[in-house]
Amino acid sequence: QVQLVESGGGLVQAGGSLRLSCAASGSIFRINVMGWYRQAPGKQRELVAVMTSGGSTNYADSVKGRFTISRDNAKNLVYLQMDSLKPADTAFYYCNCNLKPALCASWQDYWGQGTQVTVSS
Repeated sequence: QVQLVESGGGLVQAGGSLRLSCAASGSIFRINVMGWYRQAPGKQRELVAVMTSGGSTNYADSVKGRFTISRDNAKNLVYLQMDSLKPADTAFYYCNCNLKPALCASWQDYWGQGTQVTVSS
């Protein structure tokens, strides 16, 4: 069983910062991509930022230059530093991992329960 636990969400004023953390635990053989997605009310879930085990990153255009993703491969942790937050960043943020739970298993996607980020104007 694999668990992803997010933390760090909350309420912040526009222009402020928040740092999200996600810890992956359980039956994990190898993790490929770790990242963050978000879903605002009435909208589809969208990619925010992802990072491969080798350090390659991909960001949504809307967060480039404001958000920074990082990870600790040894501890199966991924972070999202969010600066210069805007009301449009308000959403439920989900951690995602693409991993193998065992050597002979296929690559699988796992999701955390999510954490709310609210940016007031």
